[in-house]
Amino acid sequence: MDNKKNQRLLRDVIYYIFVTAFGFLMVYPILWMFVSSVKPATEIFNNALSLIPSMFMWENYPIGWQGFGRTGFDVFFRNSAFVTTFVVIGTICSASIVAYGFARLNFKFKTALFACLMATVMLPAQVTMIPQYILFHNIGWVNTFYPLIVPAFLGGAPFFVFLLIQFIRGIPRELDEAAIVDGCSTFGIFWRIILPLLKPALVTVALFSFMWTWDDFLAPLIYLNSPDLHTVTIGLRNFMDADGGTKWGPLLAMSSLSLVPQFILFAFFQKYLVQGIATTGLK
Repeated sequence: MDNKKNQRLLRDVIYYIFVTAFGFLMVYPILWMFVSSVKPATEIFNNALSLIPSMFMWENYPIGWQGFGRTGFDVFFRNSAFVTTFVVIGTICSASIVAYGFARLNFKFKTALFACLMATVMLPAQVTMIPQYILFHNIGWVNTFYPLIVPAFLGGAPFFVFLLIQFIRGIPRELDEAAIVDGCSTFGIFWRIILPLLKPALVTVALFSFMWTWDDFLAPLIYLNSPDLHTVTIGLRNFMDADGGTKWGPLLAMSSLSLVPQFILFAFFQKYLVQGIATTGLK
């Protein structure tokens, strides 16, 4: 009996050592970035593996926050927050309505339209990049936030629509039928029955939409020309110098700050994120 307990204890110890080591390996790049943001410039790459700086250069943060010229990083953060907020709101509103239509309503060409939706999920973004730019250029939306925000109010990303469709299909139709008996309209069923049950999935959609929009580099690079409209990702790119004069300390400092909103959101909503992915609607 003691041998079995010892073997079980040994397996547990080996398991936790392996999990801890693997977890540290996964977190190490983020730890390195945070630590390097307060390292002297000469130490960042000369002593790259060390997580203990010889001295703390806290001035990297105020230097990075000053930004470039008249445009500080407060402007970049404000622009990213503005764009991301409206994208998340538009994605939640439009994707949930479209998903409800596909999951619950019957209409002409439903099968064909759903096939188009699935095709767009698998379609690379590079295929539509040039046609979209031509469209937004012709209507005068280049160098504005409209190309980044408006598409979110027109259905959002097809992946989010598909995710919500699958979630709604897991909700029993008996709830809809009971609501119809009580005199509820089609929109009333969506508003009073489906939408409250969609909360875990909607939080999942909101988190992914926030992360993808906040971290997006290509779309702001294409559509935003004025420095006053640049987002955080473009602001970080401005630290890079082709002649080798990159300010690595301020760059890593602002990169660390740019991750804080995502950490905060994940810390507060991770329970709903797990529910939205692991469950199918009802407990």
